[in-house]
Amino acid sequence: MQLQISHTTHYRYDQPVDYSLQKVRLRPKASELQDIIDWSLIIENGKLETSYTDHYGNHTDLISIEKGAQDLTITASGTVHTSDTSGILGKIYGRAPLWHFLQPTPLTTPGERIKSLARIVSNGENALNDLHTLSAAILKTAPYQIGQTQADTNAEEALQIGSGVCQDHANIFASAARQAGFPARYVSGYLMMNDRVDQDASHAWAEVHLDDLGWVGFDISNGIAPDEKYVRIATGRDAHDAAPISGMRMGSSDESMIVSLQVQQ
Repeated sequence: MQLQISHTTHYRYDQPVDYSLQKVRLRPKASELQDIIDWSLIIENGKLETSYTDHYGNHTDLISIEKGAQDLTITASGTVHTSDTSGILGKIYGRAPLWHFLQPTPLTTPGERIKSLARIVSNGENALNDLHTLSAAILKTAPYQIGQTQADTNAEEALQIGSGVCQDHANIFASAARQAGFPARYVSGYLMMNDRVDQDASHAWAEVHLDDLGWVGFDISNGIAPDEKYVRIATGRDAHDAAPISGMRMGSSDESMIVSLQVQQ
């Protein structure tokens, strides 16, 4: 499937900004699941300081705002040819070793609720089926609902709240899978929806490493394995590691952000 994506993030400040630096992970990389036909990153009122590949294999750009500006716009767009492999990325490894993806983070530290969910998963030959069962249990325990959690809500807190969005679901799943003994990671990217082109935000899911299959994806929020409608952008141990954009600024100005995202065939 050939997907066309346009993702614009517009920052507005109520006062001129002296300095701001954004860490941007908005460039997809080729893999067994996707070929990049074309891709561009356009910056308005800012400049690209440097680019590098981080320890998770993510293409990362550092973007600064022009001194004294009150707007910054970053637009990522392009065309990606995707394939359906039933969510299986395979035995593809980067600089981060598998044991790194067994470690908890502040967003994925397991509490009693996550430990209880982790008991669903065994290390036997039915591990893949157990992980699908875990995915379904998470969605039942914390149904998808916007506005109940925040960007800094951790996995255990989302379960306590009893609802969440794709970010929360992926963090919960990764935490529970690690608790069960499986390396797991968070994935950020895009999903083409059948009923709309315009979307409010990018998507997130999780991947678990199984000895026989390698990395396998689970979209907890939709209860399916990622297929040709998905484009992978970045990975990490949690939502913070794989965030499309994160950054800092100097000064007392208030910031507002508007996101415009279109994903279509």
